[in-house]
Amino acid sequence: MKEVLLLKCGEIVLKGLNRKTFEDRLLKNLKRRMAHVADCEITMRQSVVYVEIPDDADADAVMECASRVFGFATISRAAVCPEKTLESVIATAKDYLAPNFAAAKTFKVESKRGDKKFPMTSTEISQHVGGELADLFPDVRPDMHHPDLTVHVEMREKYAFVHAGPVPGAGGMPIGSNGRAALLLSGGIDSPVAGWMMAKRGLELCGIHFFSYPYTSERAKEKVLELGRKLTAWCGRMSVMVVPFTHIQEEIRDKCHEELFTLIMRRFMMRIAERVAVEYGCGALITGESLGQVASQTMPAMAVTGAVCDLPVFRPCIGMDKEEIVTIARKIDTFETSILPYEDCCTVFTPKHPNTKPKMPKILEAESHLDVEALVDEAVKGVEIIHLP
Repeated sequence: MKEVLLLKCGEIVLKGLNRKTFEDRLLKNLKRRMAHVADCEITMRQSVVYVEIPDDADADAVMECASRVFGFATISRAAVCPEKTLESVIATAKDYLAPNFAAAKTFKVESKRGDKKFPMTSTEISQHVGGELADLFPDVRPDMHHPDLTVHVEMREKYAFVHAGPVPGAGGMPIGSNGRAALLLSGGIDSPVAGWMMAKRGLELCGIHFFSYPYTSERAKEKVLELGRKLTAWCGRMSVMVVPFTHIQEEIRDKCHEELFTLIMRRFMMRIAERVAVEYGCGALITGESLGQVASQTMPAMAVTGAVCDLPVFRPCIGMDKEEIVTIARKIDTFETSILPYEDCCTVFTPKHPNTKPKMPKILEAESHLDVEALVDEAVKGVEIIHLP
């Protein structure tokens, strides 16, 4: 039986004169992502995207791929009726939804008549199809209020479809519709979640990772790249800029007070990230900071670290607690990778008693012992670019 996915657009339907731009971006993203799974025919009509699944394709894999494309509110996996007639609809529902009827005790039919030329109203279609299905499945009684199974009939311009109801799509906005941003990607739980949340708002991502070999291992670097690969399942292609950070951390260790190590290190990260972001066409930085979670994420500390940037800094996790962040990490399949025991540069030279209420004059005095511009230039010149599929 021929199957198709019906993908209903989300908030882009609220756009005005530039709506076509968002729809074009959404279709482009879907086609590019689907090309790695199956050779599907993809079309769009009346804010519904049709993905026709080839007979030799893995329909479950097609469904999984579509469910991770930002911009769709719901997805329905439906059977295509051979003819746009009630007889064909009933026969298709009988065969396609037989497992659903076997598991249900009650059902109802809901119909949508997208093709206004069809000679019956939606209510009339539901009544006729529901009556016939009640005869075909006598052990499943009709229930219009709280049914176990809702049979959906859609009369569209080209075909009629039957399905057991939509499931939630990824939501959000099409990737790239709101520009590009650089994600400071560590090996922890928070930063991949922050990247996913901003990708959902239509940002194309590139990653920036600070690598302190030999204090951090190649396995730690590979862990971060694996997190990037996990994110590409949602945001598509992604490049990760690996920044050599060892020399900077050694200079901070040798020339600054221990309590300021983390703050000065993070100020260097923000300077370098901004330089790299601008070079690669990014209009903002993204971090996984959550207010009060660690010493460097107090309000005074974030003010000090953010002061070196002109680009906007997005902190989507700022008001979330750890359990909320972990819940999303599990959903997007990054949690198990994030908790692998390979340290990143943020754990190198960690002070025993970090300063949680830093004063800018003290920070500037400490940085005066460092050749800040030369160290930033050195790090930027040493960036390694890794393209993830």
